[in-house]
Amino acid sequence: MHELSICQEIIIQVNEIAFQNQASSIESITLQVGPLSGVEAPLLKQAFPFAAAQTVAANAELIIEELPIVVECKQCGAHSNVVANKLICSQCGDYHTQLISGDEMLLASVELTREKPAEKNIHLAEANHV
Repeated sequence: MHELSICQEIIIQVNEIAFQNQASSIESITLQVGPLSGVEAPLLKQAFPFAAAQTVAANAELIIEELPIVVECKQCGAHSNVVANKLICSQCGDYHTQLISGDEMLLASVELTREKPAEKNIHLAEANHV
């Protein structure tokens, strides 16, 4: 199941994002997955808790948005939403098309939580500015 290794790589990326932003936890991770990406969304959801265990993403919600398959027609230039086994132009019916979208997996967003500074530190900072 390569979805587990994909989840582990996602966790590495979001842990780095959390560290760079001084976040204490990750609330949600949004992925955009195309049907031609070779990734099974249900298997990603199943593998995610194992990859996220004991990390800042341990309690994060994994949100998976499915992307459409879009092709551009080389004959008429139209963009068409198509199905995986029928990559033809919906305008002119030509089969000379180029895939524009549908084979990608993107880390779309990460929702982070930062801890609030301790109350004592806030008062000390205010006292120093007076």
